[in-house]
Amino acid sequence: MGGGGAARVRIERWAEGDLDLLRRLNTQEVRAHTGGPETEEQVVARHARYLAGPGPRSGNMFAVVLLPEGVRVGTVGYWGRVWRDEPVYEMGWAILPAYQGRGLATAAVREALALAGAERARRYAHAYPSVGNPPSNAVCRKAGFELLGETDFEYPPGRWMRCNDWRIALPA
Repeated sequence: MGGGGAARVRIERWAEGDLDLLRRLNTQEVRAHTGGPETEEQVVARHARYLAGPGPRSGNMFAVVLLPEGVRVGTVGYWGRVWRDEPVYEMGWAILPAYQGRGLATAAVREALALAGAERARRYAHAYPSVGNPPSNAVCRKAGFELLGETDFEYPPGRWMRCNDWRIALPA
C-alpha cells in the first residue's frame, strides 16, 4: 500500500513487537490533545487491546511504516461506535515527532479508510480532533473529510474536550 504525493507509507496490522512504538508515542508532545501521557499499565493494556483486534472494543489498529526505509513511525486505526444514533467508524492516528509534517498521517489515514470501506460495515468514518490541534485537523481536510462543526467529545473517558467533528463517506 502506498500513500499519495511524496509521503510513502504502508500500514501493517498491529504486532507484538509494536509495544515499543506505543511507548515512544506516549509523550506529552504526541498526546497533548488526547489527555496526556498514559501510565505504563495503560500503555500495556492498550497494546493488548490492539493485539486482540479486530473487534468491537479493540478496533483495527495498524503501525505506520515509512517507505522505503521500513521504519515504524506511528499508528492509525478505526473502530466501531455509534455517533448520533448511527453506526460509524471512529478514526485516530499518531506520528512520532521526528516524522511529523511530511504527510505520513494523511497517507496512513487514506490507507486505513480504504480498508474500512472494503469491510462494507459502516457508511461513514468520523474523526474528532481537538479544535486546538491544527495538524490533526489538517490531516482530516487533506484526507477528504468534511467538517460538520464543533462538538463536545469525551476522551479519554471522564474528560470532555471541544473537538471538530469530521466525516467522510467510506469507499464502496
